[in-house]
Amino acid sequence: MLYVAFLPIIDQEKNTQIRPAHLEYINDLYQKGKVFMAGPFTDKQGGLVIYKADSMEEARLLAEADPVVVEGARTLELREWNPLELPLK
Repeated sequence: MLYVAFLPIIDQEKNTQIRPAHLEYINDLYQKGKVFMAGPFTDKQGGLVIYKADSMEEARLLAEADPVVVEGARTLELREWNPLELPLK
């Protein structure tokens, strides 16, 4: 199942400091098959991560362990996502 983590920045200075650890964390999870896709919003106000997890609980544990969340640089909104299979018939 896929879970989308919206990560709006609430402390820009802290975010700048923690961002390298955030990127390392996301890259490590990608290599382990736990992140499908991730990236910043073009307005530079945050970003999103799409996690691959077996449950909402697992996705929440992964998302809450992200250094930008742990350190309070960003807030977290986590939603289960059911993408459409395109093209629609």
